[in-house]
Amino acid sequence: MESKIEVLSTVTVENSSDLYKIVDTLNRTLKRENLMFGLALDQEDKEKAVITIYRT
Repeated sequence: MESKIEVLSTVTVENSSDLYKIVDTLNRTLKRENLMFGLALDQEDKEKAVITIYRT
């Protein structure tokens, strides 16, 4: 069985030390809806964070 991950949306926001808490809560809450949330620093501007929503 092959798992395909589809990017639904990506947004860049100001970085905050608590963003990971939001992403973690979304992942725990919406896992059963086949949604996954990612968090990364923007490669060009380390003051910004990129949040990505995936359908698994």
